[in-house]
Amino acid sequence: MASTALLAVCSTGAFSGLAVEAGAGVCHATPIYAGHSWHEATFRLEVAGTTLSRYLRDLLVAACPDLLLQTLPRKAVTQLKKRCCYVSLDFEGDLHNPARHHPASICLGNGCSVYLSSERFRCPEPIFQPALLGHMEPGLSTLAFWALRKVPETLRKRLADTVVLAGGSTLFPGFTERLEMELLAQCQKHGYGALQPHLVVKPGRGTAVWTGGSMVASLHNFQRQWMTRAMYNECGSRLVHEVFN
Repeated sequence: MASTALLAVCSTGAFSGLAVEAGAGVCHATPIYAGHSWHEATFRLEVAGTTLSRYLRDLLVAACPDLLLQTLPRKAVTQLKKRCCYVSLDFEGDLHNPARHHPASICLGNGCSVYLSSERFRCPEPIFQPALLGHMEPGLSTLAFWALRKVPETLRKRLADTVVLAGGSTLFPGFTERLEMELLAQCQKHGYGALQPHLVVKPGRGTAVWTGGSMVASLHNFQRQWMTRAMYNECGSRLVHEVFN
């Protein structure tokens, strides 16, 4: 049992940083210092990959009501999202200028062809603008800034120097550039101009938590913290709290 944010940071070889996770079910911005999660400065967004897949289906059905796209399997919609969608660096500008759209036509396994235009960049946008789906919380960039702002001043720069991206929803083309742009803008807007967030972007960030877990589990110090079956049988469930808290 371990914090996914901690494991994401560990996957880069660090033990301190700001983990920005965007996976299938939820997004988090979590400060990690000296191998410990900073729960009081952790922020959560209930918009993530599964939500975006449903949103893409709704967008496609609205654009092409005659194609019966609502019958597409969830897996097919998810693959369509991964292959075609990207994050816009200027959402409003792209939305209102059709000349800046990059349409694509994809033939699915059932012989049905799907045409995507603005849906390609509208699909991931709720991670940055949750209000598009009726959510009240701000976007992931703002939550990442809030997490940095809430840690002690003496630690902010150190954590800002290691902003680790993790999770499959960070793999959209343009995601890194948009997050970096908005996070820097938040720092400058609110008087934290000395902070220059540095994003750590690994090719395998979609499985960063698994990678970090395998690295941590191989450490000699970590192996001394294992709770064995014999220990559990002797002490009972109270041992879980003693070991992992």
